[in-house]
Amino acid sequence: MQEVVSLALPFFGLILLGFGAGKLRDIPESGLSWMNFFVVYLALPALFFRLLSETPFHELANISFISATTFTTYIVFAISFCIGVVASRGSIAESTILGIAGAYSNVGYMGPGLTLAVLGEQATVPTALILAFDNALMFILAPLLMALAGTDNESMAETLKKIVVKIFTHPFILATIAGVFAAAIEFRPPQAIDTLLRYLSSAAAPCALFAMGVNIALRPMGRIPVELPIVLAVKLVLHPILIFLLLIWLGGFDPNWVATAVLMSCLPPATNVFVIAQQYGVYVQRASSFVLIGTAVSIVTVTAFIWALTSGALFSLVQG
Repeated sequence: MQEVVSLALPFFGLILLGFGAGKLRDIPESGLSWMNFFVVYLALPALFFRLLSETPFHELANISFISATTFTTYIVFAISFCIGVVASRGSIAESTILGIAGAYSNVGYMGPGLTLAVLGEQATVPTALILAFDNALMFILAPLLMALAGTDNESMAETLKKIVVKIFTHPFILATIAGVFAAAIEFRPPQAIDTLLRYLSSAAAPCALFAMGVNIALRPMGRIPVELPIVLAVKLVLHPILIFLLLIWLGGFDPNWVATAVLMSCLPPATNVFVIAQQYGVYVQRASSFVLIGTAVSIVTVTAFIWALTSGALFSLVQG
């Protein structure tokens, strides 16, 4: 248990430090712009590119793993969407935000920091694959459903064009594609570039976690909707359990890949839940509650999953 605390405490400690800084210092949210730009466009893409480019190419083309994890995320989205339909009395727009809150883990800011800290660099490939395809899935579902709900006054052609642009211009996805291509041709950057990439990679996790804490602190705390505990239970507990059971049932996956998928799926709702709600003007105040409360509760649930994975309890339960 001491090992689990040693892994979880620095991880959540950086988030808490950022949260405390955001609450104690009266700094406008615009002050975070350069930090967020550094994390999203430089540090995390550098981390993904460097580690993926050093991975044997045959390990990257794991279609079964990609299909299983993305399909599970979609199923969890559908469950949360249905909860939203009942809670909102049929509002497609509000149900979409609830679907995203129940399925879209904070894979960008929290994912790499957690999986690499707990499992080491062997978690790099599955982390990057889940991040790229889960992001792509949400980039598809959100605009399509919002267009169906009538909150986005664009033609279907314009909506589809926007989806393609979002997918193929997102820095995480571009870095993943570049890393896979570099691995395929066995490209190695010059020493100076490689050193720069390592500097950026080293800064990725701590800066991302601290910035996330500040972001949460600056978000307004909306009213707590009655559906919040149900959707958070789906996100923090059901999602990782479903993905674990599916991967074990399919079989043939490296235990580290299975553990990475569980850790990525047990993370709290991404801060993008609030961003998407704000973009469409739907469920905005309540969306911030999902991010804030979900992150707070995940201190317990994520730590529990770390223990279950590192102690072997989760695997032994299935084998038993």
